[in-house]
Amino acid sequence: MKTKLLCLVAAFAVSACASDPQTTQVSTPTAQPVPPTTSSRVTSVETHTTEPAYVARPGSIEEFSTNAGDRVYFAYDSYTLSAEARATLSKQAAWLNSYPRTRILVAGNCDERGTREYNLALGARRSNSVKQYLVNLGVDPSRVTTISYGKERPIDPRSVGAAWSINRNAHTAIVSGASS
Repeated sequence: MKTKLLCLVAAFAVSACASDPQTTQVSTPTAQPVPPTTSSRVTSVETHTTEPAYVARPGSIEEFSTNAGDRVYFAYDSYTLSAEARATLSKQAAWLNSYPRTRILVAGNCDERGTREYNLALGARRSNSVKQYLVNLGVDPSRVTTISYGKERPIDPRSVGAAWSINRNAHTAIVSGASS
């Protein structure tokens, strides 16, 4: 009896593996061809896990970067904040106002074009425009320090337009007061 049961299970397993469900054709009741947009493959069912998604610790540097964003970008030869930059800075200000002991450093950066001196001055104007916007949204100015790195710390070292556009930025870094 045990042998028959094992043979039956083995036969079932072999027959289950004999056909590939992804390549099995589905027959239609009429002789008309199946349109090319119709799939005859078996689709998989999406499963959902019950594991919770990772959530950064409240007040952490990771939470700040994830929820508020830590970098805004500028147009060529400009320190004017775009609408997208203002939206990011509004989130930063809300986060900073929720954690009043946190201190930040805003670093102004430029692309490689222009002289070192010119880019240091432009980077300073970029970091100061970010600071002023945050202060206007209620962040205590004594919590915000600014610095300009000019063209000295590029994100992307290439000499192409795509690299230049991401290197023109102001980066907000938390220097103290964040939870670990």
